[in-house]
Amino acid sequence: MTQATENKLGVVPLTALVVGAIVGSGIFSLPQNMAEGAGAGAILIAWVITFVGMLTLARIFQWLAINRSDINDGVYGYARNGFGDYLGFNAAWGYWISVWVGNVGYLVVMFSALGSFKTLGFFGDGSTLPALLCGLILLWTLHGFILRGVQSASLLNLVVTIAKIVPICLFVLCVALAFKVKTFNIDFWGSPSLGSVSDQVKNTMLYTVWVFLGIECATVYASRAKDMKTVSIATILGFFITMLLLVCVSVLSLGVLPQAELATMKNPSMAAVLEYAVGPWGGILINIGLILSVAGALLAWMLISSEMLYLAARGERHTAPAYFGRLNAKGAPANALWLTNGLISLFLIINHLNNAGYNLLIQLASAMALIPYLLCAAFSLKLAWSSPSKCTGLIVTTALGTIYGGWLIYAGGMKFLLLSMVLYALGLPFYLRARHECRRPPFSGWSDVALAIIVTALGGVAIWSLS
Repeated sequence: MTQATENKLGVVPLTALVVGAIVGSGIFSLPQNMAEGAGAGAILIAWVITFVGMLTLARIFQWLAINRSDINDGVYGYARNGFGDYLGFNAAWGYWISVWVGNVGYLVVMFSALGSFKTLGFFGDGSTLPALLCGLILLWTLHGFILRGVQSASLLNLVVTIAKIVPICLFVLCVALAFKVKTFNIDFWGSPSLGSVSDQVKNTMLYTVWVFLGIECATVYASRAKDMKTVSIATILGFFITMLLLVCVSVLSLGVLPQAELATMKNPSMAAVLEYAVGPWGGILINIGLILSVAGALLAWMLISSEMLYLAARGERHTAPAYFGRLNAKGAPANALWLTNGLISLFLIINHLNNAGYNLLIQLASAMALIPYLLCAAFSLKLAWSSPSKCTGLIVTTALGTIYGGWLIYAGGMKFLLLSMVLYALGLPFYLRARHECRRPPFSGWSDVALAIIVTALGGVAIWSLS
């Protein structure tokens, strides 16, 4: 890939990358996901918390893009500059795993949508053998396309992003017209079985993280953007566009069908809601939109996942094995892409054999992203606090972002925290290999040794609990 300005990504393709990454399968399952553990009142509170929290994160990524333009490798670069090589590697590792596990969920729900059509019923819930085989074919077809270069792939993503926004906007319009206040007020604060309001809010948190994964992806591609101002604008534009769509889809659905009915729907639940509101053609439209949406999101996240592993592996002071830090003749991180899609293929096979299900996959993907988000927010707070100007507004914003990152880990629960530790522990040999390649000691200090021991121990506890 050449470095000429005309070949760099501008505001429109970068914003499309953000929107395309965020608006994937999550929005199409959002009515059921949110209603599964919360009533309308708790859902509204959850969206207020999410708006404030994610806006602070978006502002943090925007501020970092402008004020630390020397860091052009996104989440990984921020965590590494703030807390050293080992935590920087873990930010890249956790984010990378989050993305490709999410891609497994994308493929599962995509073929579940195809299975809703009578003639394609053999795809079932997305875990059948035909779904597995076709998912593998689609995955490796996109793999070949990306190997041709990031620029061409981002242009295709722009087209697909526009195409998938249209049915979502039509859904919002139709459901708004069918909205009934009486239906919306049924069990407004949730039934007793859902627990307290605070418990209900916590139940929604991993889903709100899932549907917002990608808010930072413009910073991942900072080195390929025209300038850091472009990255900043794309981040904020992407946030407001997707926030509006997500809240409308989630809240308006509660005025069409009561929470108890939404909670038991098969995903993608948007299809069932629109079918109830306008008839069978509504379900068909949403399922087509989902297929387009997931295809676009899958492409965007395949770009982002391989890019993250590549960023950690490039340069003289890489923290992942240098083998993954190489580009092919078209500027694509080929070696990182091969490993990423190989693991997606493996998990598709495991899902077929065990039928893990879409919800479990996306919760695990969300849990893996929580620590990278927290590290980025904490880095921005560290910068704001140490700044000579001591800007109060900036300190408050970065502090809120850090608190929100910590709250997400708490709300996600111990189960997913321990599961994520297993996957973080598996990254240790990769990190040690990179340190050996750089002819550096295994760890920079005793704090890194202690963290490695804690992560490995918690991973062991999780494996013991599972057994």
